[in-house]
Amino acid sequence: MNKMIQVGIIGSAGYTAGELIRLLIHHPKAAINFVYSTSNSGNKVSKIHQDLTGITDLEFTQSINPNIDVLFLCLGHGNSKAFLEQHSFSDATKIIDLSNDFRLSENSSFQNKTFTYGLPELDKLAIQNSKHITNPGCFATAIQLALLPLAKSQLITSDVHVNAVTGATGAGTSLSATTHFTWRDNNFSHYKSFTHQHLGEINQTVTDLQNDFENEIYFIPNRGNFSRGIFATAYVDFDGSLEDAQQLYAKYYSDAKFTHLSDDEIHLKQVVNTNNCLLHLKKFKNKLLITSVIDNLLKGASGQAIHNMNLIFGFDEDLGLQLKANYF
Repeated sequence: MNKMIQVGIIGSAGYTAGELIRLLIHHPKAAINFVYSTSNSGNKVSKIHQDLTGITDLEFTQSINPNIDVLFLCLGHGNSKAFLEQHSFSDATKIIDLSNDFRLSENSSFQNKTFTYGLPELDKLAIQNSKHITNPGCFATAIQLALLPLAKSQLITSDVHVNAVTGATGAGTSLSATTHFTWRDNNFSHYKSFTHQHLGEINQTVTDLQNDFENEIYFIPNRGNFSRGIFATAYVDFDGSLEDAQQLYAKYYSDAKFTHLSDDEIHLKQVVNTNNCLLHLKKFKNKLLITSVIDNLLKGASGQAIHNMNLIFGFDEDLGLQLKANYF
């Protein structure tokens, strides 16, 4: 495809939309046709996303072009369905939704559209052959990438214990008691223990890959006092050696563009501002510990959405996503 694909973005004031706009501005095959926002219509995008000052003259608009090539929905959870009920787009328009409206299989069909779960490391071919994508959640991405090789090989035979911490951007831009700087700074807490909404899609993927999985996934999400990134650890029973596990993971991710196995222990600064996931394995007695780190706004949201767009349109997977980590 030689022409620039025309892109529309709905719900454009949040962190996820800001990163999506930033990536698309520099994408060599995409042109932003409109950035839709009812509350900011007429304002420059850089007034809200101040990191784009001097980079773009785009303005928010309430006008929608129904004939764009791809539509990104960056709306709050539960609002994507309502938006699509009120607005029509061309049958040729691809849709990539970043909310949780269509992630579970029982919710994946809507208005004669079937949304494919957009985790490229799970089923890249299905994404390439789809018109409508539901982007995974950020915690769900980090945790699933830690578990996919085991589930694919039918090796999760015990309960899975997961502990993960996310930065403040994971809560969005709206202020609340637990997102205010004075509460978050020099603080640490857990929330939604054992009940986090991303557990639904994690369990769905694991049981799809390993049909006899009947154990529990116990997940403790934590709030960290940093801006962005997810650091997740998961451990399960594993009878093989560390070398067996490393070979299993290396084989599973051998053709993965953004997920990499590290022999050394890993940390967040290696992935922040990239679309990468790094994994590290450690064996202790009969337990396998898997550490997974991602940027929650990129691999956990906007970067993965661009990856899915690249797959749908037949571009190189890393087009527009060749990003360096903010290491220093």
